[in-house]
Amino acid sequence: MSLFTFNAIKIMSLAFMASIIAVIVAGFLIAFLYKIEFWKKKPREKTIDGQEASVFLAFHKEKEVNTPRGGGIIIWATVLILLGIIFLAGKIFDIWWIDKFNFLSREETWIPLFALITASLIGLIDDISVVYGRGKYIGGGLKFNTRLLLVIIIGLVGGSWMYYKLGWDFIHIPLLGDFPHGFDWHIGIYFILLYIIVSLASWASGVVDGLDGLAGGVYSSIFGAFAVIAFSEGLIDLSAFCMVIIGTLFAFLWFNIPPAKFYMGETGILGLAMTMTAIAFLTDSIAVLPIICGVLVFETGSVIIQLLSKKFRGKKIWQSTPIHHHLEAIGWKPYQITMRFWIISIVCAVLGVSIQLLK
Repeated sequence: MSLFTFNAIKIMSLAFMASIIAVIVAGFLIAFLYKIEFWKKKPREKTIDGQEASVFLAFHKEKEVNTPRGGGIIIWATVLILLGIIFLAGKIFDIWWIDKFNFLSREETWIPLFALITASLIGLIDDISVVYGRGKYIGGGLKFNTRLLLVIIIGLVGGSWMYYKLGWDFIHIPLLGDFPHGFDWHIGIYFILLYIIVSLASWASGVVDGLDGLAGGVYSSIFGAFAVIAFSEGLIDLSAFCMVIIGTLFAFLWFNIPPAKFYMGETGILGLAMTMTAIAFLTDSIAVLPIICGVLVFETGSVIIQLLSKKFRGKKIWQSTPIHHHLEAIGWKPYQITMRFWIISIVCAVLGVSIQLLK
């Protein structure tokens, strides 16, 4: 068996195992979330700028107070369980390939795992705060400044680790310079600042979690793109990590498609966003990140443009934002929006990978 074949088997097998574990975890989690009624006690009534969310409430009032948050727990819980199983199996059985299936490594997956677990736990605290109505931002939860500071800290830790421990101080710019391969732009210690900025931008993309199946499908294509890029660069453990995330997302989607058994919640969205940032830097794919995450950019951009239009023009461009709520308001069915956004996300991922592979 060639090394290429073994690595492909390793990656696919880990994704399969993650899917099975995630389905089992989801079964227990759903029962628990419904038992404790882990949902908002009243729906969000205000938009981010303090105005009445009338369009949003017209479509989501009932679901907001009857569908639990916290579905994203199955993502990070499954990753930890799978790592634990592989570790224990390696200690119990003297079989060479079990140790090879371990995808935890200092150079490739420590930072993504740190980002996933820390951000997911912060998100879980925020979800708990939302359910119990604490905090002062729209809908309850942790204060905006608190979440902002915590995301900055995660970005600071990740960027510092890459700069000081791994020696990274550059980003790759494709298609420019030595065409078509591009060039490496050395930015020195500003690499850490860039990591923080990208972390904040990724955090803002959490607005995509608004329709059954939307976030899970979009993030699946994004992590699929990074799995291909990582594999092409010989980062096998990182590619496996991406595929494990996809495996958990497939299991999540099984229960999140209409009618959703739960929402991903901040514990899923924030964890995925910070993990995505870490992987984009480790694969040197920052330049194509906006392309791979085209749907996230589109969704976040619609919110920013709407806010600017209200402030400077005194009127809205769309009936509601993020843009998927506007599409609901003009008559698109939720499943139409979700599946079309999945298609767009896959196309964006393919384009981003194609450009990155020119490297």
